[in-house]
Amino acid sequence: MSPSDRPTFFADRAWHGAVEVVENAPLARATFRVRVHCPPIARQIVPGQFVMLRLADGDDPLLGRPLALYDTVLDDGGAAVGLDIVYLALGKATSRLAGYLPGQRLEVWGPLGNGFPPRPVEHLVMVAGGIGQTPFVALAQEYLGLKRYGDPQRAAERAHRVTLCYGARTADFLAGVADFTNLDVEVRIATDDGSAGRHGLVTDLLRQVLDEAPAGRPPSVVCCGPEPMMEAVARLTAERGAPCQVSLETPMACGIGICFSCVARVRDAAGGWDYRRTCVEGPVFDAADVLF
Repeated sequence: MSPSDRPTFFADRAWHGAVEVVENAPLARATFRVRVHCPPIARQIVPGQFVMLRLADGDDPLLGRPLALYDTVLDDGGAAVGLDIVYLALGKATSRLAGYLPGQRLEVWGPLGNGFPPRPVEHLVMVAGGIGQTPFVALAQEYLGLKRYGDPQRAAERAHRVTLCYGARTADFLAGVADFTNLDVEVRIATDDGSAGRHGLVTDLLRQVLDEAPAGRPPSVVCCGPEPMMEAVARLTAERGAPCQVSLETPMACGIGICFSCVARVRDAAGGWDYRRTCVEGPVFDAADVLF
């Protein structure tokens, strides 16, 4: 589905309000998972969508930060009532967020953007670099038939196999690996320094998976992470004839399409290209349509 024929997400469907922190736990070096109680967003959100999160106790920083859904939290009756968000404590907002305690409040609006469309796939390969694994716990559960998302809940045809190729600078930054292995996702790891998994790049892992695929049956690939990595994945999958979707991490200010600060160059149906707002027309695009 190209940007020209996919539905646009309208921000007037989003919920905006203050939410309470339930938990804020470390997962890896400088990486945390914050859990908030937010039934209105938890009921609607689907894998690949994001929320804008802002510290509610001041105006520095003034703008919110876009953070992808990690997973929804269910109550005893199976209703979605909360959100898990995984973030890297890097800038001022996320570094301050790392010190938040249960009971403190955050300002949140969402769900925002268009998530991964549920397509029938035999083998789903999720390629993540840095903090790019965050959208994939929910997506893996959906394709393994373990959980459904959205309102009304959408149905994804179950994949026969789900693989995560996960690259990080060093083993210290690998976050949430157990969350994937506990789902019976096949996890392959690469680190720049060789401290865990393969000593090399995550694209080395993807190339290995593509080499193992049966002739004429390439896996379907989804990718999130640093832009040079996503460009390399897009090029590799195009060479191998494997369909690929990328979730762009373009910096954004408003999250609702007003400021046009998050535009990306995307091919159009006429064969040219135009700027598309990552927060509204994306963040998920077909890799073949993105001009990196």
